[in-house]
Amino acid sequence: MSNQKSFNVAVVGATGAVGEQILKLLDSRNFPIKELKLLSSARSAGTKLAFKGQELTVEEATPDSFKGIEIALFSAGGDVTKALAPHAVEHGAICIDNTNAYRLDENTPLVVPEVNIEKVSEHKGIIANPNCSTIQMVAALKPLQDRYGISRIIVSTYQAVSGAGSRAIDEMLRQTQAVLSGDEVNPAILPVGALPVKHQIAFNAIPQIDKFQENGYTLEEMKMVRETKKIMGDESIQVTATCVRIPVVYGHSESLYVELKNDYDLEEVKQLLADAPGITLVDDPANQQYPLATDAAGKPDVFVGRLRRDLGFERGLNMWIVSDNLLKGAAWNAVQIAEHIAAGSFIK
Repeated sequence: MSNQKSFNVAVVGATGAVGEQILKLLDSRNFPIKELKLLSSARSAGTKLAFKGQELTVEEATPDSFKGIEIALFSAGGDVTKALAPHAVEHGAICIDNTNAYRLDENTPLVVPEVNIEKVSEHKGIIANPNCSTIQMVAALKPLQDRYGISRIIVSTYQAVSGAGSRAIDEMLRQTQAVLSGDEVNPAILPVGALPVKHQIAFNAIPQIDKFQENGYTLEEMKMVRETKKIMGDESIQVTATCVRIPVVYGHSESLYVELKNDYDLEEVKQLLADAPGITLVDDPANQQYPLATDAAGKPDVFVGRLRRDLGFERGLNMWIVSDNLLKGAAWNAVQIAEHIAAGSFIK
């Protein structure tokens, strides 16, 4: 960034998987930082992390940690955000939150920069990052909404275990080795939910992400429903989601069916997506080229392919969407928002 003004920045949850990615992005993108404060739980306080050739000590996050902080990036869990973000705002910081704490709060903008960056100006101290699976979907749908309008979305997700944290990754790797060695598998992490029942993730697919709600959908599925309507600014869009955990480390994949309000030309759809910011079109089935989690991992874009007209509804469109859930699904989306704030007049 060429902005000459620099900012006092705090990263809450700096030792976590998303916090680690945020630090890498702040470094590689030369975010204008005057002072960087790394914050975490008491358990991780004292950890040393490298940033721009320096070794920084992680401090315990407390209400007083935000004195002088102008931009605070939160990725330490909803309870931490609810406990500390109001104090950060009182100290004058703009908070960008990666948790579910404020996403559906009517006074908090829910922002995907490629879709509704203008909502940043409406913040009252806190800006919410949507759920990872929602981010990549709405980024791919925005060009279609603008051109044709959208009436209905049916999405099935195939989500990486990193979305459940580093312990879930470790469990998947241990289980994989156990299965290959013929040893007993003892699930302890997935699915993350209210019940103590756990299932094997290695060589398996678990059709549950987060807790089941009274309507039979999981919280993850309802996040996609509610967040999509809010981000796209249209409560009339019908959304149905089925979210599944699969044994992939990084990269969420989604099978998406969308009904458009107006008829479309398939080649025009492809061109719209190819030209859209943050979207990479990979759609060459004749040569078996389509988005893969292994190709999206480590990259900031949303990858779209397998575009085809629905066989049963003339305005129906099917597509396949893949993105790195820790990058565009969390860290990169947050840093994009921070860059927009830094480049504008949002901080006094």
